[in-house]
Amino acid sequence: QVQLQESGGGLVQPGGSLRLSCVASGSIVRINAMAWYRQAPGTQRELVARLIRGGSAYYADSVKGRFTISRDDAKNTVYLQMNSMKPEDTAVYFCNADILPAWYTPPVGHWGQGTQVTVSS
Repeated sequence: QVQLQESGGGLVQPGGSLRLSCVASGSIVRINAMAWYRQAPGTQRELVARLIRGGSAYYADSVKGRFTISRDDAKNTVYLQMNSMKPEDTAVYFCNADILPAWYTPPVGHWGQGTQVTVSS
């Protein structure tokens, strides 16, 4: 089975930076897309950034110009560099990946357990 493990969350002051990492492990033939979502208390989970195989990236309007999603294919890892952070960025951040586990199966979406990010002075 495939597992996603996030890391890098923590407490940061407004204007500061954090870098989240998500490592995918298990049966992986190809990762079609990886993404970061976040969910604040009492809110729905929202898409923050998504990186499609081939290099196309999507960012939510609220993070454009501040966050950067990138990947290391050799390590099956996706990163989210978060700069100029705001209190509104406070949330649990979840890694999501669309993964082809074998050539004879369709791709499957997976979620990590989440990592807490708190932006506060």
